[in-house]
Amino acid sequence: MKIPLVDLRAQYLSIQAEIDDAIHQVLAKTNFIQGEEVVLFEREFAAFCGVREAIGVSSGTEALRLALLICGVGEGDEVITTPFTFIATAEAVSQVGATPVFVDVDHLTCNLDPEQVERAITEKTKAILPVHLYGTMADMDRISDIARQHGLKVIEDAAQAHGALYKGKPAGSIGDVGCFSFYPAKNLGAYGDGGMVVTNNSQLAEQVRLLRDHGRREKYEHLLLGFNSRLDTLQAAILRVKLNRLAEWNARRRAIAARYRDLLGGLDIGLPVDDESGEPVYYMFVVRTDRRDRLAEALQAQGIATGIHYPIPLHLQPAYSHLGHKIGDFPESERAAQDVLSIPMYPELSEEQIRIVAEALASALLPPQRADLEAVTTAHR
Repeated sequence: MKIPLVDLRAQYLSIQAEIDDAIHQVLAKTNFIQGEEVVLFEREFAAFCGVREAIGVSSGTEALRLALLICGVGEGDEVITTPFTFIATAEAVSQVGATPVFVDVDHLTCNLDPEQVERAITEKTKAILPVHLYGTMADMDRISDIARQHGLKVIEDAAQAHGALYKGKPAGSIGDVGCFSFYPAKNLGAYGDGGMVVTNNSQLAEQVRLLRDHGRREKYEHLLLGFNSRLDTLQAAILRVKLNRLAEWNARRRAIAARYRDLLGGLDIGLPVDDESGEPVYYMFVVRTDRRDRLAEALQAQGIATGIHYPIPLHLQPAYSHLGHKIGDFPESERAAQDVLSIPMYPELSEEQIRIVAEALASALLPPQRADLEAVTTAHR
């Protein structure tokens, strides 16, 4: 049995009739740009996130870039963020002319370490940009307190955290602005690129609406210079269908995570740490081991896909060599890059597939005789 890291086909087949109908309705209306499905999806996603405003944009990266702009971040400014994330987080900072200032991550959660944030603040700092990595939210109370004390904006990168909670508050609803990606593999994924900016500030929301559509309210009246950063109507229609299932899918991800914990608990391997203050949504289920590459090869040999999120921290990326960082500057991020391994995680995973993944991990990690015994024990749980 081959088990992919993410199975988008299985998800599509489970909702095919609804998806096909939503697409056909848009095709019949031919309202491909800023159609009514965009407005409806924005309204529904705002309600899902517990915020007043949601503005659809063309990608998660664009959501970050526009959020930085409306928060007044620009040339010569600094934004504190994590080096252990996808490059889009820092890339958006660079695109508006600011400098990403990296702060190391917590060794358990791999999220931004608040204790190091305050030490990185300078007179140039304009914002803090935490990432809710793998669907687990950062320590937003501490980050918000620091930002308040220093008069800084907080922009949440919630690209991996659709529906995650922190002390009962949804991802994206705590900072000044929240940013989401609808990349196909996300918990809420489009069939192409898409993103969303959410906020409780109506003035910031209006600025995003202007910037995403050439700076205009009316067709040929441009109030400022903007961009072509709109969310396609087809994607909005697809996302509306999926949003209705998202709570159910996230619950299934949590159940799968719990099952993985049961089956892998006795192995010499690091498992995700859940903070009692939050409710994660497991965009990825990431284990940690100093035998990562050997483990990945063993699983691949049995038809089980894995991933590494992320193998090179941003401060060591060639694109950021101009910042002058070196190996050892952010040891927790570098350690994570060496030992994280993503194993299959998606709502459609069956009990048999979960068991096969767990047995493969046990076989790779344990001595042969103990691995056989463990597999027999697992099969009868």
